[in-house]
Amino acid sequence: MSSNFLNDNLFSVHANSNKIFIETESQKYSFKEFDDLVNKIANLLIASGLSEGDRVLVKLEKSIFSFALYISTIRAGGIFIPVNTDYTAAEIEYFIDNSMPYIFISNDKSLKEVKNKNLKTFSLNNDGSGTFNKNVRTQKTSFQSVKRKKDDIASILYTSGTTGRSKGAMLSHNNLFSNTRELLRIWKFNGNDVLLHALPIYHIHGLFVACNLCLLSGAKIYFIKKFQTETVIEYLPKSTVMMGVPTFYKRLLNDPRFTAASTAHMRLFISGSAPLLPEIHSRFEARTGHRILERYGMTETNMNTSNPYEGDRRAGTVGLPLPGVEVRICDADGHALPQGEIGEVEVRGANVFQGYWQMPEKTAAE
Repeated sequence: MSSNFLNDNLFSVHANSNKIFIETESQKYSFKEFDDLVNKIANLLIASGLSEGDRVLVKLEKSIFSFALYISTIRAGGIFIPVNTDYTAAEIEYFIDNSMPYIFISNDKSLKEVKNKNLKTFSLNNDGSGTFNKNVRTQKTSFQSVKRKKDDIASILYTSGTTGRSKGAMLSHNNLFSNTRELLRIWKFNGNDVLLHALPIYHIHGLFVACNLCLLSGAKIYFIKKFQTETVIEYLPKSTVMMGVPTFYKRLLNDPRFTAASTAHMRLFISGSAPLLPEIHSRFEARTGHRILERYGMTETNMNTSNPYEGDRRAGTVGLPLPGVEVRICDADGHALPQGEIGEVEVRGANVFQGYWQMPEKTAAE
């Protein structure tokens, strides 16, 4: 039996490779160097008293360190909880009260606003200063993963919530791994790919879909802090895959430098998180010769459906269910509707979450 299900099946696959794994405008890490960083952070978490199943709440700007924290928390047996960097102090207090984290890692400003003084905290600022980076430097690069099973919780992601307070969706090790494995197969990810990553990493799309696929396939990541048309156009000729939201593609189309020549090296553009207008789909194909692949997912389920990699990618649709995922359309009472009828989407599969943290009534309702 694996000592740590998600770590052994996903995060350790290419750990000893000297191939460049992740690159920013100022840093480069090989898989081996990144794995060493992950082990250092995991050692720090354990040295700080983290136990199996403890929560690590993270409110940090996108960086190699904040990405490594995700894997380190898994490796140390904890539950990773990333939150939007735009959340207010009051919203963070709610997440702290609800998730009861053992450790909270954020910048100095956010830490000063926290009223709960019983938390163990580390600071990490945008310039790299703070107690976190300082303590990581002194840790060892070797680490023995904490034993975790496939149905143990790996991460809690808070939904934006259409009504009331945000709900913490509990995602297991197998929820994440099984979905990554199927996406790798249907999107043909491989070690020769280079992902242009301009998404945030506090949600499903940017963290679990994009980053996990590269970890499993051995693909390289160009890790851009946020979407800027200038930067994306600069990196496109060196990339093979891009994941984005519809606004990314709309902004690219508004720039005359975005041409078929600039995308000649690309094999796949993926769009999600919001519907892509058929007009954008058509304009994109006319400009570049590429048809954007749309897919559909949600916080509670990872990815559910995808347009085909090979075959007809239809504008205005999100394709067919992933292998191992069942999708049906039902009425409000849960009865399946005939084909062509409009109703509610029901999903079943290994990708579906374990419920909402501390909210059994909400879980039962869903």
